[in-house]
Amino acid sequence: QVQLVESGGGSVQAGGSLRLSCAASGYSYRSACMGWFRQAPGKGREGVAAIDSDGDTSYADSVKGRFTISQDNAKNTLYLQMNSLSPEDTAVYYCAATQPPCPPLAAGHGLKDYEYDYWGQGTQVTVSS
Repeated sequence: QVQLVESGGGSVQAGGSLRLSCAASGYSYRSACMGWFRQAPGKGREGVAAIDSDGDTSYADSVKGRFTISQDNAKNTLYLQMNSLSPEDTAVYYCAATQPPCPPLAAGHGLKDYEYDYWGQGTQVTVSS
C-alpha cells in the first residue's frame, strides 16, 4: 500500500524559506514521477513542481527561480525547497506520485492532478506579510 506523508509546513514571514518533505512508503517505482501541488482557500489545486526518476524537473511559472524540487531515492523522500515566499504561496501543499510511466516533463506534463495516482494528506504553509 502506497503512503505519502508530508511534513515541514508552518508559518513564515514574507521573504522567508521553508523545506517540505514527503516520505514515501510502499512506493519506489522507477520510470515514475513525483510532484508537489497546492490548494489555496477558495481555489483549485495547482501543480507546483514535478520530478522524474532521472532527475528532470518541471515547475509552474509562479514558482520558477524560487522553489526547487528534489528527491533522495535512497530515503524514498521527496523535497520542496521554497525560498522568497510571499503571501500568495499560502496554501495546503500536497505530495503526489504516479504509477509508471512518468508523463514527459519536457513536454509540459507533470503538473496536472489527473496525471497522479497517489496523494498525501497535505501540509499547511502560511506566509504572512
